[in-house]
Amino acid sequence: MNKPLSAHDALIYVMVMASAVDSTMNDKEMERIGQLIGFLPVFRDFDDDKLIPIARDCAALLAGPEGLDVVLETVRDTLPAKLYDTAYALAVEVASADLSVKAEELRLLSLLRDRLGLDKLTCAAIERSAIARFRKG
Repeated sequence: MNKPLSAHDALIYVMVMASAVDSTMNDKEMERIGQLIGFLPVFRDFDDDKLIPIARDCAALLAGPEGLDVVLETVRDTLPAKLYDTAYALAVEVASADLSVKAEELRLLSLLRDRLGLDKLTCAAIERSAIARFRKG
């Protein structure tokens, strides 16, 4: 991959990473990625036709040597600091989409939090809000 990434690309990398970390990208997670891109203001000017190529680029990086570290570094270096908590929130949304957060997903969230230098209180608030949104009646 030779072209520089945009903030949109980096945010999509985070969501793809959250979906792929447990070795499966299930339909609920992929559907949630599409929904998030469709309604969040941060993606307002995103070209939906770029989603699949961006996801493929991310998957290729993840499959490479030290792929997870490479993608985490790429995300940190690409995103402006004001979008770090947004990236974390997107990862939580995708990990929660199937109503079950696996150990691998929790580990990724921890790595992402540390790599982006997010404080634990902010992350706990984001996680708690996801619990409230995804709770079954």
